[in-house]
Amino acid sequence: MKNKNYLIRKSYVYIIILMGSYLKAQTLNISGTNWAVAVPAITEAGTNYTGTYDNPNQLTLSGLLPGSILSLLATNGARISMHYVPITWNSNLHLYAKRSGGTTKINGLCVLCTATINGGNVNFIEIPQATSATLSTINFSGLLGVDNSVNYSAINVQLEIRGVSVTIPAAAYSTQVVFTIGPN
Repeated sequence: MKNKNYLIRKSYVYIIILMGSYLKAQTLNISGTNWAVAVPAITEAGTNYTGTYDNPNQLTLSGLLPGSILSLLATNGARISMHYVPITWNSNLHLYAKRSGGTTKINGLCVLCTATINGGNVNFIEIPQATSATLSTINFSGLLGVDNSVNYSAINVQLEIRGVSVTIPAAAYSTQVVFTIGPN
Protein backbone atom coordinates (compact mmCIF):
# COMPACT_ATOMS: atom_id res chain seq x y z
CA MET A 1 0.00 0.00 0.00
CA LYS A 2 2.85 2.37 0.84
CA ASN A 3 4.57 1.73 -2.49
CA LYS A 4 1.34 2.30 -4.42
CA ASN A 5 0.80 5.74 -2.78
CA TYR A 6 4.43 6.61 -3.52
CA LEU A 7 3.98 5.70 -7.18
CA ILE A 8 0.79 7.77 -7.43
CA ARG A 9 2.51 10.81 -5.88
CA LYS A 10 5.50 10.31 -8.15
CA SER A 11 3.14 10.20 -11.16
CA TYR A 12 1.55 13.51 -10.11
CA VAL A 13 4.98 15.12 -9.93
CA TYR A 14 5.82 13.92 -13.44
CA ILE A 15 2.48 15.14 -14.76
CA ILE A 16 3.03 18.57 -13.18
CA ILE A 17 6.55 18.75 -14.61
CA LEU A 18 5.31 17.76 -18.07
CA MET A 19 2.47 20.29 -17.92
CA GLY A 20 4.89 22.99 -16.80
CA SER A 21 7.19 22.32 -19.72
CA TYR A 22 4.24 22.32 -22.15
CA LEU A 23 2.58 25.51 -20.94
CA LYS A 24 4.30 28.78 -21.69
CA ALA A 25 3.19 31.95 -19.98
CA GLN A 26 1.25 34.63 -21.74
CA THR A 27 2.76 38.12 -21.58
CA LEU A 28 1.36 41.60 -21.20
CA ASN A 29 3.71 44.53 -21.73
CA ILE A 30 2.76 48.11 -20.90
CA SER A 31 4.54 51.15 -22.25
CA GLY A 32 3.83 54.77 -21.45
CA THR A 33 4.61 57.33 -18.82
CA ASN A 34 3.28 58.25 -15.41
CA TRP A 35 0.37 60.66 -15.57
CA ALA A 36 0.33 63.76 -13.40
CA VAL A 37 -3.00 65.57 -13.64
CA ALA A 38 -2.62 69.34 -13.48
CA VAL A 39 -5.78 70.60 -11.80
CA PRO A 40 -6.09 74.37 -12.14
CA ALA A 41 -6.81 76.46 -9.06
CA ILE A 42 -10.54 76.48 -8.35
CA THR A 43 -11.58 80.10 -7.95
CA GLU A 44 -15.34 79.86 -8.53
CA ALA A 45 -17.85 80.17 -5.72
CA GLY A 46 -19.84 77.06 -4.91
CA THR A 47 -19.52 73.78 -3.06
CA ASN A 48 -18.99 71.21 -5.77
CA TYR A 49 -16.95 72.31 -8.77
CA THR A 50 -16.49 69.00 -10.59
CA GLY A 51 -13.81 68.31 -13.15
CA THR A 52 -13.00 65.48 -15.54
CA TYR A 53 -9.47 65.07 -16.90
CA ASP A 54 -8.20 62.84 -19.70
CA ASN A 55 -4.66 61.57 -20.06
CA PRO A 56 -3.25 62.97 -23.31
CA ASN A 57 -0.40 60.39 -23.32
CA GLN A 58 -1.91 56.99 -23.87
CA LEU A 59 -0.57 53.71 -22.54
CA THR A 60 0.18 50.96 -25.04
CA LEU A 61 -0.43 47.27 -24.33
CA SER A 62 1.22 44.42 -26.23
CA GLY A 63 2.13 40.79 -25.62
CA LEU A 64 1.99 37.16 -26.61
CA LEU A 65 -0.53 34.35 -26.22
CA PRO A 66 1.40 31.08 -26.83
CA GLY A 67 -0.24 28.04 -28.43
CA SER A 68 -0.47 26.21 -25.12
CA ILE A 69 -2.65 29.01 -23.77
CA LEU A 70 -4.68 29.23 -26.99
CA SER A 71 -5.60 25.54 -26.75
CA LEU A 72 -6.67 25.99 -23.12
CA LEU A 73 -8.73 29.08 -23.92
CA ALA A 74 -10.49 27.33 -26.84
CA THR A 75 -13.46 29.47 -27.85
CA ASN A 76 -13.57 31.67 -24.73
CA GLY A 77 -10.58 33.85 -25.60
CA ALA A 78 -8.42 35.93 -23.32
CA ARG A 79 -9.50 38.86 -21.19
CA ILE A 80 -7.48 41.99 -20.49
CA SER A 81 -8.66 43.19 -17.11
CA MET A 82 -7.77 46.14 -14.92
CA HIS A 83 -8.03 47.39 -11.36
CA TYR A 84 -6.28 50.03 -9.30
CA VAL A 85 -4.21 49.84 -6.15
CA PRO A 86 -4.46 53.06 -4.11
CA ILE A 87 -1.26 54.56 -2.76
CA THR A 88 -2.60 57.88 -1.47
CA TRP A 89 -6.13 58.13 -2.78
CA ASN A 90 -9.53 59.69 -2.10
CA SER A 91 -12.47 57.36 -2.72
CA ASN A 92 -14.43 60.21 -4.38
CA LEU A 93 -11.99 60.15 -7.30
CA HIS A 94 -12.90 57.67 -10.03
CA LEU A 95 -10.62 56.26 -12.73
CA TYR A 96 -11.77 55.16 -16.18
CA ALA A 97 -10.11 53.63 -19.23
CA LYS A 98 -10.96 53.29 -22.91
CA ARG A 99 -9.19 51.27 -25.60
CA SER A 100 -8.41 52.34 -29.13
CA GLY A 101 -6.68 50.40 -31.86
CA GLY A 102 -4.94 47.10 -31.50
CA THR A 103 -3.58 44.54 -33.92
CA THR A 104 -3.08 40.78 -33.80
CA LYS A 105 -0.71 38.50 -35.69
CA ILE A 106 -1.07 34.71 -35.77
CA ASN A 107 2.24 32.87 -35.79
CA GLY A 108 2.81 29.29 -36.97
CA LEU A 109 0.78 27.02 -39.18
CA CYS A 110 -2.91 27.54 -38.51
CA VAL A 111 -5.96 26.59 -40.61
CA LEU A 112 -8.75 29.19 -40.94
CA CYS A 113 -7.44 31.10 -37.91
CA THR A 114 -8.48 34.54 -36.76
CA ALA A 115 -7.60 36.61 -33.70
CA THR A 116 -9.56 39.76 -32.90
CA ILE A 117 -9.53 42.38 -30.16
CA ASN A 118 -13.02 43.30 -28.98
CA GLY A 119 -14.66 45.72 -26.57
CA GLY A 120 -13.56 48.69 -24.51
CA ASN A 121 -13.41 51.08 -27.44
CA VAL A 122 -16.73 52.92 -27.29
CA ASN A 123 -17.25 54.25 -23.75
CA PHE A 124 -14.93 54.75 -20.82
CA ILE A 125 -15.06 51.80 -18.38
CA GLU A 126 -14.64 52.46 -14.66
CA ILE A 127 -11.54 50.90 -13.13
CA PRO A 128 -12.49 49.35 -9.77
CA GLN A 129 -10.29 48.94 -6.73
CA ALA A 130 -11.25 45.63 -5.15
CA THR A 131 -12.20 43.59 -8.22
CA SER A 132 -11.19 43.60 -11.87
CA ALA A 133 -13.14 45.04 -14.79
CA THR A 134 -12.76 43.87 -18.37
CA LEU A 135 -11.08 46.36 -20.69
CA SER A 136 -11.27 44.12 -23.77
CA THR A 137 -11.01 40.55 -24.99
CA ILE A 138 -8.82 38.79 -27.52
CA ASN A 139 -10.79 36.07 -29.29
CA PHE A 140 -9.14 33.28 -31.26
CA SER A 141 -10.72 30.79 -33.63
CA GLY A 142 -9.42 28.18 -36.02
CA LEU A 143 -7.73 24.80 -36.01
CA LEU A 144 -4.48 24.93 -34.10
CA GLY A 145 -1.56 23.68 -36.11
CA VAL A 146 2.15 23.73 -35.39
CA ASP A 147 3.89 26.31 -33.21
CA ASN A 148 0.88 28.60 -32.93
CA SER A 149 0.86 31.82 -30.97
CA VAL A 150 -0.80 35.21 -31.22
CA ASN A 151 1.06 38.48 -30.87
CA TYR A 152 -1.10 41.46 -29.97
CA SER A 153 0.14 45.03 -30.07
CA ALA A 154 -0.75 48.71 -30.40
CA ILE A 155 -3.66 48.49 -27.94
CA ASN A 156 -3.81 52.13 -26.87
CA VAL A 157 -5.43 52.89 -23.52
CA GLN A 158 -6.61 56.36 -22.56
CA LEU A 159 -7.15 57.05 -18.85
CA GLU A 160 -9.63 59.49 -17.39
CA ILE A 161 -10.21 60.76 -13.85
CA ARG A 162 -13.59 62.02 -12.68
CA GLY A 163 -14.84 63.47 -9.43
CA VAL A 164 -12.33 66.27 -8.92
CA SER A 165 -14.12 68.71 -6.64
CA VAL A 166 -13.58 71.47 -4.09
CA THR A 167 -15.07 69.07 -1.51
CA ILE A 168 -11.99 66.82 -1.82
CA PRO A 169 -9.07 68.03 0.32
CA ALA A 170 -6.19 69.47 -1.70
CA ALA A 171 -3.37 66.91 -1.71
CA ALA A 172 -1.13 64.91 -4.01
CA TYR A 173 -3.07 61.72 -4.72
CA SER A 174 -1.56 58.67 -6.41
CA THR A 175 -2.61 55.20 -7.41
CA GLN A 176 -1.34 52.36 -9.57
CA VAL A 177 -3.40 50.84 -12.41
CA VAL A 178 -2.79 47.11 -12.87
CA PHE A 179 -3.54 45.35 -16.17
CA THR A 180 -3.66 41.54 -16.38
CA ILE A 181 -4.41 39.01 -19.09
CA GLY A 182 -6.01 35.61 -18.52
CA PRO A 183 -8.90 33.36 -19.53
CA ASN A 184 -12.18 35.04 -20.39
